[in-house]
Amino acid sequence: MSGPVWLITGCSSGFGRALAARVLASGAKVVLTAREPAVLADLVQTGGQRCLALALDVRDPEQCRAVVEQAERRFGRIDVLVNNAGYGYQATVEEAEDAQIRAVFETNVFGVFNVTRAVVPGMRQRRSGCILSIGSVAGLVGFAGSGYYAATKHAIEGWSDALAAELKPLGVRVACIEPGPFRTDFAARSLQQTPVRLPDYAATAGVRLEATRAQSGRQPGDPQRAADILLKLVEFPDLPRHLVLGARGTDWVADALKSTLADIEAWRQTSASADFPS
Repeated sequence: MSGPVWLITGCSSGFGRALAARVLASGAKVVLTAREPAVLADLVQTGGQRCLALALDVRDPEQCRAVVEQAERRFGRIDVLVNNAGYGYQATVEEAEDAQIRAVFETNVFGVFNVTRAVVPGMRQRRSGCILSIGSVAGLVGFAGSGYYAATKHAIEGWSDALAAELKPLGVRVACIEPGPFRTDFAARSLQQTPVRLPDYAATAGVRLEATRAQSGRQPGDPQRAADILLKLVEFPDLPRHLVLGARGTDWVADALKSTLADIEAWRQTSASADFPS
C-alpha cells in the first residue's frame, strides 16, 4: 500500500486524538492505539481500511512488540512513530508518593523505550523512518511542583539525543516535540497531583499546582494547529532536534537556555581548570 504509515500511541484524547484525526484526513494510514480501543470507534469509522485500532499499554513490552507485528502484517511497515502516550504528575520533590513516581516513569519513560525498541528494527532495515516523541517544555525547563514529571521528560530528551546520533546514519530521523500549555485534558482528567501539605512550599509548588488546575480549558495552545504542524514536519528531510510548540512555551525555553548559557560562560575558566595542565 502506498503512502506513509503512522503509529500513534495514546490516541484516546489530547494530542494523540487530534493528530490521528488529522493524519486520517490527509489520506494516510494510521495504527491507532489506546488502552481501551473502543474509544477510537469514531476514528476507525472515518479511516476505514486505512485505520487499525489496537489495544496498547505502553508499559508492557510484549504488547508493544505484538502491536508492531500486527501493524507490519497489515500495512507492511511503519514509517512514522509518534510516542504520545503519557500523563502529568505534580508534587513537590519531598512530598511525592513513591508509587506515583514509579508509575509516571513507567509510562512516560519506559513506555517510550518499549514502543521505540519494537519499531526501530523495521526502520533500521528499511533505512527510513521518522520518530517523534511528544515531550514537554518541562523537559527543558524545571518548574516548582513538577520535578518528577520534568525528570521523565528530561530523560526522553537525553535518550533522543543518543537515538538520533545512532539512527541518523541509517536514514531514520528523530525529533522531540515540546508543547507548552495546550488546551487538552492534561491539566484535567489525566493530571495526577499529590497535594502540597507543607507550608514552606505553599508559595511555590502550591501556587503552581492550583494554577495548573485553574487554567484547564483556557490554555493558549490549539491541539489542532499542533497536529497540522506535525503532519507537515515529517515531510522535511532534516528535522529539528527540538520543536517547541506555542509562544508561551517558546519564551520559557528560550529564557531557560539563555540563563544556562550565561552560567556556562560565567564559569568557563573554573570549568576549564578541572583539566590536567596542558
